[in-house]
Amino acid sequence: MKDIDFYFSIGSTYTYLSVTRILDVEKKNQVKFNWKPFSVRMIMKEMNNIPFPKDKINKVNYMWRDIERRAEGYKFFAKTPVPYPLSEFDLANQIAILGLKMGWGVNYVRLTYKKWFQEGKEPAVEPSLSEVCKELGLNRDEIIIESKTKEIKDEYFLNTDAARENKIFGSPSFMVDNELFWGDDRMEDAIKWSKK
Repeated sequence: MKDIDFYFSIGSTYTYLSVTRILDVEKKNQVKFNWKPFSVRMIMKEMNNIPFPKDKINKVNYMWRDIERRAEGYKFFAKTPVPYPLSEFDLANQIAILGLKMGWGVNYVRLTYKKWFQEGKEPAVEPSLSEVCKELGLNRDEIIIESKTKEIKDEYFLNTDAARENKIFGSPSFMVDNELFWGDDRMEDAIKWSKK
């Protein structure tokens, strides 16, 4: 069985579904996900892809309702619409990278998404950031400074380069060897492939 690389961007709406259920899925299937925050926004800009443009109201409304339905099917909930797109997209993901290096990253990502989709609080801005840091026992000001260091930014860009090389175009995405599985609904397919 192979590890599964989990490429995601805080800022992706459907990634809420994955991060909320991924630990249970990992335990149930006895697999290992490697969390890799990257800039899906940068890749989408390169592709001239605007996922939910304001003039496509039917598509936007469908997305919000679809996330609500899928969350309900997984036995949790989403209260949409939520603030979107994020004003501090890069900061949110750089904090995730810092956290993954320091051991609190998974909890940060999951709690940040919970506040976003259940309380309507945008990631990496107030009050969400202070609340997340307080719940995780972190110093907010130190976290912001450390997440903006060259080391963290370099890792963020390296993850984005790796996503680009793997032909990843959206979040969440799952990689098993050279096989790409895009979307929350492909998580189980990636697991099956990892066990071949």
